[in-house]
This record gives sequence, C-alpha cells and structure tokens, in this order.
Amino acid sequence: MPELPDITIYVEALQRRIIGERLDDVRIRSSFLLRTFDPPIDSVKGKDVREVRRLGKRIAIGLEDKLWLVLHLMIAGRLHWKAIGAKLSGKSSLAAFDFSNGSLLLTEAGTKRRAALHLIRGADALRAHDPGGIELISATRDEFEDVLRRQNHTLKRALTDPHLFSGIGNSYSDEILHRARLSPLAQSQKLTTQEAVRLYRATREVLLEWVERLRAETGDGFPEKVTAFRPGMAVHGRFGEPCPVCGAPVQRIRYADNETNYCPGCQTGGRIFADRSLSRLLKDDWPRHLDEL
Repeated sequence: MPELPDITIYVEALQRRIIGERLDDVRIRSSFLLRTFDPPIDSVKGKDVREVRRLGKRIAIGLEDKLWLVLHLMIAGRLHWKAIGAKLSGKSSLAAFDFSNGSLLLTEAGTKRRAALHLIRGADALRAHDPGGIELISATRDEFEDVLRRQNHTLKRALTDPHLFSGIGNSYSDEILHRARLSPLAQSQKLTTQEAVRLYRATREVLLEWVERLRAETGDGFPEKVTAFRPGMAVHGRFGEPCPVCGAPVQRIRYADNETNYCPGCQTGGRIFADRSLSRLLKDDWPRHLDEL
C-alpha cells in the first residue's frame, strides 16, 4: 500500500500538474470504485482544481464549490499521468480523470477491487475521511510519546494504526523499527523513555529520508515506480537476506495479507519469533534464536 512518502510524491506531482486546471470529465470503468452517490459524480465536470492534499494514506483533490474527490489507493491502486483522453485499456484500468492538460488514470493490479473513490462536499465531510492520526514529521516528541502510550499495543500495530499515526503502513513501520533497534512485538506502554526517544527520532528520520529519495528519483516526472519493496530498504521485503547493519539474516512474521520483517541481531537480542504458518509446520525444529539458524 502506498504510504506517507509515496503519497507525498503523488500529491506533489499532482499539484504541479492540475492545480488551476479544469476537470472536464471522470470516466469510471469499475462499478466498485465510486462509494458515494450524493453529490453525483457528474457535478465535478467543468470545475477547476483548487487544492491537492494528503489525508493519511488518501489523496484529496479539492475543486470549486467545496467539492472534494477523495481517493484511497489501498494495496494495489496506482496513478498514471497520460495525454488528454488516454484510453482505459486492460482489466487493471478503473477510472480516468480528464483534466484540461492531461488525464490521470487509476489502475489496480489483481482481481480484488479495494481502491475507493468518494465525492464529498465541504470541510466537515473531508474531516470525516481523516482517520485522525498525528502527522509524524511535524509532531513534537511529547506529542509522539503521548499518542504512543495512549494504548498498550505492539509497536508494529501502534505505528500502523491510522487513528494514532498518519500515513505509516507495513513497509515503513519495518524500516522505522529497524532504525530504532526495537522489536516489532515490544509493548508501547513498556518502552523506556530512551527507547521512546529512539523510536521518535527513527520515525522522523526514515520518513524524511524516503521522501527525499523519492523526490530525487521522480524529479519533475510523475511517479511510476510506486512499490512497497524498494532497493535500499534495510529489512522490509528482504527475508533471508543479510541485515545491512549486522549481517544477520532478516526474519519475518506472516499474518493474513501482511508480514513483518525484522533483524534478530539488531532488534530482538537474537530471538526469532514464530512465523505462525511455517513455525506450526516445523514445530520443534523451528529455531528460536539466531544461534540456531
């Protein structure tokens, strides 16, 4: 799922292209995409774009008459900037937003249609789409720690809860916890003050670094290589590969559609957590410490 750094680059690329431009048409190919009916989608035609902003992991496009298009890409949704009137071809094409200077295409890989588009009116309706998590890049250390300790969750769950922290998902939470040298299963209310400070600093460092990396990679173009698995990541998507810091093999915890990647050498004192499915299969043969690998 595109997270804060990816959504930030999408928003910046859209700001350069569509603010001040007219939205001439919206072509929706998937009946599952549009989740609202009032105002009707045709009401956006001919409206000028006033603003583009990030709302957690959502992209909000503000139009005249206080209209907002709120787009949630979910896991596999991606955006593409094309010439005016670009065709919607292939099963992955869900919609096209035809502006006076080009067309923004929305695609979604796979067969599950999770991406969502809402058309709403007014500031109150827009706030209802904000999960409410604090903005980590601008939050103070005290604000961060107050939210972190509000409930007792694992650090992985706390960082990825959009009601607590804005814009962090599976991939960047792995990178943040590795940078902070903290276990993904550590309890948020049991962290020492020193550990909480490390986590706060790591969160800001990782997010800011990746925003700058993606800016440099994209330049004035449009981001076309949005992925959760990027070269240069320390642990996310690198199961079995050596940790760039200590050389220990990166481990994972799989659950549902997600997985947590971590370094037992840097983060857990050598302890290896059960992988749920694989550990059940191996039972007594499952290694419980780095020395057993």
